[in-house]
Amino acid sequence: MLVAAALAPATFTRSLGPRSPVDQGIVTGIVAALTYATTVGTQDALAALARIGSSGPEHARRRMLLVDLAAIPLGLALPRALPVRDGESPVRSLARQAAWRSGLTGLGSALVLGSEMTLARIAGTRDGRPGGARRIGALPLALPAGLLIFAGTELQRRRGISGVSPDHEEARAALPASLGIGLGVTAGLVVLSVAEERLASTIDHALAQRVPGSAGMWRVVGHAVVLATVGAAASALWTRAMGRVESAALSVDPVLAHEADNRWTLDTNSGSSQSLVSWESLGREGRRHVVIAVRPQALADRPPGLPDLSIPTVTGQPALASPVQVYVGLDAAATAAERVQLALAEMDRTGAWDRKLIMLISPTGTGYVNYAAVAAAEYLTRGDVATVTLQYSKRPSPLSLGKIAGAREQNRLLWSKIAARVRDLPPDRRPRVVLFGESLGAHTSQDVFLHWGTLGLQALGIDRALWVGTPYSSGWMQEVTQGGRDDTDAEAIAVVNDIEQLEALPPQRRQRVRYVLLSHDNDGVTKFGTDLILRAPRWLRETPTGVREAAPYSPRGIPASMRWRPITSFFQLLVDMKNAQVPGAYRATRHDYRPDLTRFINAVYGLGATEEELRTVEAAVARREQAREEVLSGASPDGAGEGSSVDDDAGAQRAGEDGGMR
Repeated sequence: MLVAAALAPATFTRSLGPRSPVDQGIVTGIVAALTYATTVGTQDALAALARIGSSGPEHARRRMLLVDLAAIPLGLALPRALPVRDGESPVRSLARQAAWRSGLTGLGSALVLGSEMTLARIAGTRDGRPGGARRIGALPLALPAGLLIFAGTELQRRRGISGVSPDHEEARAALPASLGIGLGVTAGLVVLSVAEERLASTIDHALAQRVPGSAGMWRVVGHAVVLATVGAAASALWTRAMGRVESAALSVDPVLAHEADNRWTLDTNSGSSQSLVSWESLGREGRRHVVIAVRPQALADRPPGLPDLSIPTVTGQPALASPVQVYVGLDAAATAAERVQLALAEMDRTGAWDRKLIMLISPTGTGYVNYAAVAAAEYLTRGDVATVTLQYSKRPSPLSLGKIAGAREQNRLLWSKIAARVRDLPPDRRPRVVLFGESLGAHTSQDVFLHWGTLGLQALGIDRALWVGTPYSSGWMQEVTQGGRDDTDAEAIAVVNDIEQLEALPPQRRQRVRYVLLSHDNDGVTKFGTDLILRAPRWLRETPTGVREAAPYSPRGIPASMRWRPITSFFQLLVDMKNAQVPGAYRATRHDYRPDLTRFINAVYGLGATEEELRTVEAAVARREQAREEVLSGASPDGAGEGSSVDDDAGAQRAGEDGGMR
């Protein structure tokens, strides 16, 4: 209780973003329960060690105190002797954590045991419990003592941090609700644990009476039966839930209910009247993607109030070509090979090979493609671009992690065939091939080059690549950013927080950059990984760049007060990852990269737009986002003129199906 009380308040400290009382309560409850459980387990191990060779309770108590005191320097020395390294083995991480946990438990146990022995002497007893000592020992001193320990260590830590805005105002406002929810979570975990134990014991007794064997063996069998039953039930529920999620991906937006007659779909897009890909097979995200393509000329029957944002209107120049958007949904063909052949046939039909830029896009889990990225590329090239997308899942990204391998092989097959086709073209007619991926789409596109470094991109003829919001779990990203690989040109890769960081690179370095990973410092998706359980990641061991501490939560940045804490950081970042994907205002922060994309598309792909052109396209892309959200939500765009604000939170929230957990 002492250790749990000392560590639980740290769950209220700042991480990458604010947390709701519900989020905070869940984090606090889980961390408190796990801290209590791990400390009890560690104390049991130390107690078992102390009982070896002991004689009598008093002797055992003294031995226990000696073991506790010996564990404290071990917990301090071993983590220093085994500093955190990138890519270190789990054994090294576990040894460091076990030593730290033993030292912490030893300290707490020594404090409690020392207090009991002192009370025993005061009361004139030998066991520390009768009389006055028993009454004093019954007082719940562990909780206030633990809180005092936390307060002292936290104040000491903050003295070395300059410019830190205090957390107490925000934490105090959410404290009552968060504590209540936290206690409820902890109680729920205790109830589940007790229920599992009772069921396992019932099975144990039933088997012991009927089948020969030891009680210990049947207890293990009882636990296995209970957990297997729970696992089977969870698997059945998961399968049923995923079926419902995937069926929702086939739903039709009311505004597109009559689009099967191809009223708005360009002939150069999949799903059109001339397309080899049927409108029905596109799914919800595919239909949205092809319908909202930037138009080479104004729409003749434009709905009232919908702004004209065609290429000539925005750029002031005629379109060079009609943009090509090839999109093959998961239901368009039964196998990945058939979907690849269908995509190549669509590229032939639409004349994609005649565009100067072919943009290969790996979508997010639901099949979503960032409209802002595609629109920016279509404006900046004046339509002389073809985008090619293969869907690999119909589930939100967090539920599509099992689809990564299939997506990797599907992309690899398509991109290899495209590379071969491009090489067969005359040199003066070869388009430049570039990549774009966002969130899980960034992971699945990078996975094509896993263990190939940057040589893999060069081998497939990828001229440039832009990845935004790459999940921390991307193996390729981890490989190329840690350095030391012979197959990787480190000068060709840049990981940046914003366009200012990219432009601030030295000129020679900037000219060599071909593959850019745009990752906001406060994006939980790019920071959360399972290794947070065992060790501090590099971004929490190094001083973050570009941090702005003027506001409680800077638009982009890692709070200077943020520190890695065992168990706590894992669950804080898990919540940050979830919250980063919740849609909000059109603003470049956390997992929203839309306002960044125009300048990054221009800079990374080398499109050469002027500052005036960039500002014009940025305004048009922002206006398109607002109009798209209004149309898809069924809101009337009447009165939403060119000067309407795109920072309207209510309007942005209507994009939830596109932005949230996609």
